[in-house]
Amino acid sequence: MENKFLLDRALYKRIKGFDKNRMQQFIEEIYNCAAKEVQGGESVTLDMQELRSELGQIKGIGENRLNEIMLVIEKHLENK
Repeated sequence: MENKFLLDRALYKRIKGFDKNRMQQFIEEIYNCAAKEVQGGESVTLDMQELRSELGQIKGIGENRLNEIMLVIEKHLENK
């Protein structure tokens, strides 16, 4: 994605001339653009069966502990 807010000399000179209100608008615009990038960003996919299988192979993790771990992971994924 193109960086609209690359701080080149021209933008620097414009910013130097901003009053308080214009600076507030500029900062809000930067914030809003960053928030849109985060919301529209790439999502991560997670194969829960594969994760469960790999965690189950760790020495010392039995079925009960594995179920507890998977519940914690699922809880955190639901919050996102």
